[in-house]
Amino acid sequence: MQPAHIEEIKRIVATGRVLTEEFDRYSYSFDASFGTYLPDVVIQTADVQEIAALVKLANREKIPVYPRGQSTSLSGGPLPVKGGMVLDLSVMNDVLEIDEEDLVAVVSPGVLTSEIHKAAEQKGLMYPPDPSSSHVSTIGGNLAENSGGPRGLKYGVTKDYVIGLDVITPEGEIIKTGGRTVKNVTGYDLTKLIVGSEGTLGIITKATLRLIPKPPASETIMAIFDSLVDAGAAISKILSSGILPAKMELMDQASIVAVENYEPSNLPIDAEAIILIELDGHPAAVGAEAEQAAVLCKEVGAREVRIPKTPDEKANVWKARKLVSPAIVRIKPTKISEDATVPRSKIPDMCRRLQEIKQKYNVHLVVFGHAGDGNLHPNIIADKSDKEEMRRVELAVAEIFQTAIELGGTLSGEHGIGTMKAPFLEMELGTAELDMMKRIKQVWDPNNIMNPGKIFPEPGQKLVLT
Repeated sequence: MQPAHIEEIKRIVATGRVLTEEFDRYSYSFDASFGTYLPDVVIQTADVQEIAALVKLANREKIPVYPRGQSTSLSGGPLPVKGGMVLDLSVMNDVLEIDEEDLVAVVSPGVLTSEIHKAAEQKGLMYPPDPSSSHVSTIGGNLAENSGGPRGLKYGVTKDYVIGLDVITPEGEIIKTGGRTVKNVTGYDLTKLIVGSEGTLGIITKATLRLIPKPPASETIMAIFDSLVDAGAAISKILSSGILPAKMELMDQASIVAVENYEPSNLPIDAEAIILIELDGHPAAVGAEAEQAAVLCKEVGAREVRIPKTPDEKANVWKARKLVSPAIVRIKPTKISEDATVPRSKIPDMCRRLQEIKQKYNVHLVVFGHAGDGNLHPNIIADKSDKEEMRRVELAVAEIFQTAIELGGTLSGEHGIGTMKAPFLEMELGTAELDMMKRIKQVWDPNNIMNPGKIFPEPGQKLVLT
C-alpha cells in the first residue's frame, strides 16, 4: 500500500479509527492458529457506507481486504497473509433484536454469540448453534466459518439458522440475501453460499437468524468406559436406537486427567473414556430416553452410568467438558486443535486410528469433541520451540486428515479451512470440485481482494506449524 492509499482511507473513515502504528498492526497479525502476518493498516468503523467505500477503494487498487472478528479462528481465517487492510468488525455490535412473533433475531456481526443466546433465552427462545468459544467469538466469525458446537448433533450448525444477510460484495456493492421468512426459494440460495465462505465472497454487515422455542426439560448422563473404542461403539448404538440427544460429547483419558489436574470435577481419571449426553424435550420423553440410553451404554461395555440429579450437578458435568481446552495447555504451551469429522458409523474406527497415530508419531494426542455427529477434536499438545517434536506433529496432523477422508469423512466439521487445511483440500474434493469453487470465487471477486490466501491452496503449499 502507498501513502496515498492511507490518506484516502483516512478521508473515507469519518466515524471510526485508522490504525497505522506498527504496535497496533501487530495486534491484528495473528489469530488462534499459527502464523504471524502484518497488515498495512487496520480500520475500525461501524458505518456500512464507509466499509463499502473502503472495499471499492481496495477493489480499484487491488488491495487485499481481511474482515476480522475476535480472532478466535483455529484455521487461520482472518490472517492478513498478503498484507493490505484489516477491517475490525468487532466494533459493529450495536444491533441485537429479538422478534418473538417472527421467531428471528437480527444482529450485527460484532455481537458475541453468547449474547444472542442470553437475549433469546430471556424470551423463552433458543438460538441453537453453540460453539465452545461463544463467550468470546462474534456471530460474524461464526457465519464466516459456519460454526457448530455440541448442539449440532440434534439442531444443526450456523447455516441452518441463517435466513437473511446484508452483505458488501468484493466490488463494494451492498446487497441483501434471503429475508425474514423461513421459506424462501426465490432464485439461487446466496445466503447459504456466503455462510461458510470464510470471508472470501464478501463482508456480512447484518444477519437475520431463525430461533426456536426453548425445550422445557433436559437430562444429563455420564457414561464411563474402560475402552475408547467401546465408547465410540456406544455412540453409534444410541443413535441407531432412535434416540437423538441434544449433545453427545466424548472425553478420552488424557483430557479427563488434564481437567482433574486443572480444576477437580469428580471425573474418573482411571477411565479410558467418558461420554456426556444431554437429552432435551418433553419431561416424560426425556426421562424415558435417559433410562434407555443408560441401558444401551451398559450393553456396549460401560462400567458405570451416572445421572446427575440437581441443576448444579448437571452444570458441573458440562463445565468439566468446557475446561478441556484450558486444561490441556497447562501440559505444554502449543495446542493444535483439529476437527476432522467422520460418518457416525466410523467413530469406533476413527478412535482406533487416532490411538495408532498417537503411538506412531509419539505425540501427546488428546481426543474429545462432538462425537455424536462424528465431529471429533483430536488435539495435539506440544512445544513449538521444539522443532523435532513439531515435525512429528505435522506428520501426525497430516495423517489425521488422511484418515478422516479414507473413512468417508471431511477435513473440517466446524473450524473451516483457512490457511491450515488448504494444502489438503484437493485430497478431499478432487480437481473438478475444487476448480468449480475457484470459478465461483473468480466471478464474485475478480480482483481476488477479499480474504485472499484462504481456502484455496497456493502452489506447493504445505502444512507448517513452526
